[in-house]
Amino acid sequence: MQSTTRIRAAAVAVALGLFAALAGPGNARAEDAPPESTTVGDVTGFRAEGPVYRLSAGPAEARVSFVSEETFRIELAPDGRFTDPTGEDIVLPQGKAPRTRWKDRGDRYELSTDEVTLRAYKKPLRFALHRADGSRVWSEAKGLSWTGDTTVQTLARGAGEQFYGAGMQNGRGNTSHRDKTVQVAVDYNWNDGGHPNSVPFYLSSAGYGVFRNTYAPGTYAFTDPVTTSAKEQRFDAYYFAGDGAKDVIGQYTDLTGKPFLPPVYGMEVGDADCYLHNANRGERRTLDALKVADGYVENDMPNGWMLVNDGYGCGYEDLEETAQGLKDRKMELGLWTEDGIEDLAAQVKAGQRVAKLDVAWVGEGYKFALDGCKDAYKGIEDNSDARGFTWAPESWAGAQRCGVQWSGDQYGTWEYIRWQIPTYAGATMSGLAYTTGDIDGIFGGSAKTYTRDLQWKMFLGTTMTMDGWAPMDKQPFRHGEPYTSINRDYLKLKESLLPYQYSYAHEATKSGVGMVRPLVLEYPDDPKASTEAAKYEFLSGEHFLVAPVYQDTTERRDIYLPKGTWIDYWSGRTYEGPTTIDSYSAPLDTLPLFVKAGAAVPMWPGIRSYRDRTASSPLAWDIYPQGNTSFTLYEDDGVTRQHRDGKYATQRADVRAPVRGAGDVKVTINESRGSFTGKQSKRPYEFTVHTGSEPRSVLLDRTLPRLTSEAAYEAAQQGWWYDRDDRGGVVHVKTAPLRTDKKFTVKLSGTSAVGGKKASAAAVLSAPTGQEAGAGTPGQVQVDITAGSADLTDASVTLQVPAGWKSTPAKVPGRIPAGATRRVAVEVTPAKDAEVRETRLTALARYRAAGDARTTEQRLAVSVLPPPPTGQAWASDLVWLSETNGYGPAERDRSNGESGAADGRTLTLAGTTYEKGIGTHADSDIAIHLGGRCTALTADVGIDDEINGYGEVAFSVEGDGKTLWTSPKLTGASATVPVDVKLDGVRQVRLKVTDSNGSKTGDHGDWAAAKFHCA
Repeated sequence: MQSTTRIRAAAVAVALGLFAALAGPGNARAEDAPPESTTVGDVTGFRAEGPVYRLSAGPAEARVSFVSEETFRIELAPDGRFTDPTGEDIVLPQGKAPRTRWKDRGDRYELSTDEVTLRAYKKPLRFALHRADGSRVWSEAKGLSWTGDTTVQTLARGAGEQFYGAGMQNGRGNTSHRDKTVQVAVDYNWNDGGHPNSVPFYLSSAGYGVFRNTYAPGTYAFTDPVTTSAKEQRFDAYYFAGDGAKDVIGQYTDLTGKPFLPPVYGMEVGDADCYLHNANRGERRTLDALKVADGYVENDMPNGWMLVNDGYGCGYEDLEETAQGLKDRKMELGLWTEDGIEDLAAQVKAGQRVAKLDVAWVGEGYKFALDGCKDAYKGIEDNSDARGFTWAPESWAGAQRCGVQWSGDQYGTWEYIRWQIPTYAGATMSGLAYTTGDIDGIFGGSAKTYTRDLQWKMFLGTTMTMDGWAPMDKQPFRHGEPYTSINRDYLKLKESLLPYQYSYAHEATKSGVGMVRPLVLEYPDDPKASTEAAKYEFLSGEHFLVAPVYQDTTERRDIYLPKGTWIDYWSGRTYEGPTTIDSYSAPLDTLPLFVKAGAAVPMWPGIRSYRDRTASSPLAWDIYPQGNTSFTLYEDDGVTRQHRDGKYATQRADVRAPVRGAGDVKVTINESRGSFTGKQSKRPYEFTVHTGSEPRSVLLDRTLPRLTSEAAYEAAQQGWWYDRDDRGGVVHVKTAPLRTDKKFTVKLSGTSAVGGKKASAAAVLSAPTGQEAGAGTPGQVQVDITAGSADLTDASVTLQVPAGWKSTPAKVPGRIPAGATRRVAVEVTPAKDAEVRETRLTALARYRAAGDARTTEQRLAVSVLPPPPTGQAWASDLVWLSETNGYGPAERDRSNGESGAADGRTLTLAGTTYEKGIGTHADSDIAIHLGGRCTALTADVGIDDEINGYGEVAFSVEGDGKTLWTSPKLTGASATVPVDVKLDGVRQVRLKVTDSNGSKTGDHGDWAAAKFHCA
């Protein structure tokens, strides 16, 4: 099977005749002379027309229009004739213009509001912006200039000035664009370095932003000086002066539109595939989508909506029955708009609630794309009571008010995970509140990359999984255990966090600022927040810091935490920022996730769908007390547009706690203000308060009963329970149903801020990496316990292990002095039938420190290994520790086949057939446990004869991380290469086949007769 290519994107590009356009100006011939540039000359005329000012410079004319006290527009027409190609497409009608005034200062005109003054220097015409206090915001290093098809603005760059924006810039954007050049245009490049969903807006750390009001492609060079150009002979830009990035984004979205509020199901995960005559999956019918929907239900997994015709040439049938079937399964129907939206009204009336616009929708330019977004959004609203909800892969300014910006057809690889992390957070700096990519891409992928990618994308506002283009289906339950359980946990975590995420979605409709944020947006004065140190992490709201794992490893390195106290979500460990975590233990089920101290996070516990909520469902608050903090919950019916008429409610939680150490903690839930259909008049509340110390009592009007076990807590209608072993110590509180129109206070007496009465005294657990255990074999797991600022006594370490495993707690003798580390060996025996894979264990230390009984926990990864091979062992007969393959699974005793196991042909190299061996497709990597028992590997390698001369690859053998042997580059016409590699003492070997010419077509690499020679 030849490897899949970007069929989808390429097919559309060809169909639209775009390949020539992709060449762009960068492909001009070297001998072409640069076009002659003209710079605007001296001012020859000036006139004021209310808030609009005109300045002539010979035949050129400039126009300055004030929109608000801090927003204004500069236009320049080189020939004196103003044009406006965008018309009313992007810029929305604005309110009354501000009162302005002007003065002639001799060398310049000053055009002012109460907040800013725009200086227009006369000789030559050159602009500079100053605040009311006289401080400079920006200034032109030279006047506006133009060629026959381009206009350029040149700004002086500040010594430490940083720049952000330009829309979705793949692989960048959450760190500064300083010294970089970004393109603002359609490019259909959905890889690292591409710029889909560009926006001609940028902002500066100097407190301003610029929006080029145009459909023309642009180039923004944030060099010294800064030059920003657009491919048109007209200049038209709006400027925003603000107190910071959030203010500037707010002004920009005041002008071009606030982000829309998605329906709640739109913030649940979605699923997309072609179900009618799918070329990659065989004959199917639209109603087959319901079988996939059943998979979500049967696996207890959230899913909010399904696109049932997502594939070129894919239609649909039985639409009403499909829509109703999905509703019965608590999902909504979506359709892809490949064939336009002429039938949208009928489709919406039949049940469609999601419209995905593909690349064909930008074939005629950005206006066509923007109109498509607006019309599809409006079409849903005109024909139902639902909110508009659209997706698009190539958008422009203004699209934030009608759709989700999606980063296109991508691969399921570690590299794609890596560069997507900065992409979406960076897009927020351009007012794009909902940006995302398919979970594990649509091509390739693996169980591990799917699971790792899903984890962090649960902290985006919107995301979906796309089927049909990879070797196997891509629902979160397809890879089996442990992946299904891990994926379920994270899908349900997102579901429980919907009140938090939905509150931020509502906030975006007011502020223009999305939930997914680069660190620099919240920490603009942190010198590392704009640098590479913070590139591969982001904030989800103000309270969660997410640092995804983007390599095949159980560690995440170099996690930067800014100023403040941060709590590990899984262990409860506290960190004081600014600090960098050099190495974070991250088994496959563990997303590095941190919560800012002071957080009060509203949650819906224990649901699969938002539709599971009833009138008696509890509202939970996850609280990390530190100082005086609050959070405002936003609620509405989640689906209709009634919130626009004021039918919604808000409820604020106020937390009062010590800044550090011992004291009382008060949580006040204020009355819910407002009303909407389905609002709870009363409801029970649950609280998890992360104190690290047990309170004397918990009061709600009167003392709540103290419960002594988890079982008692679960059985009670109200009461509290302190779980010492839960993430360093958590107070669990539940109430009977309480009226939502009355405020109440829960008081925890005699407890502490997050981290305990003396946070510095907490112990820290860690474990060496690379630990192994044999199935059914007694062994040890090494755990390091490090004392904090106080000596530890009465310490013991327990391992929480999977069912069927056995472990014996280890008592730590004597005292561990403050700051000292003691290594503890904990006895463990995996189950006899334990799967050969990485397994997560949790180490729990109980001890006394600084007069308190404390606990500390830490997740760690242990590899369960098969018995090492003995004698003469065929590689294809052994259990593999891991396997990745370029297309489908690597085959045992067959050549690489299609997407299923054992569907390849007979292994054949240079006319010789082999009964034993491994058939792979580049890039491939197979890991095998040898346990130091083997002396050599022998094999014959090459590209299988079935490829008929195509392909180019290289083979390599690695032992314990070192390269032991590498083949020359081999093509389908190369002779077979014999392998004889010494393996003395090697514990783990990796057999790799890599593409060596940039094209994976025909890269079928065979390890024929691969045999290990062992003791």
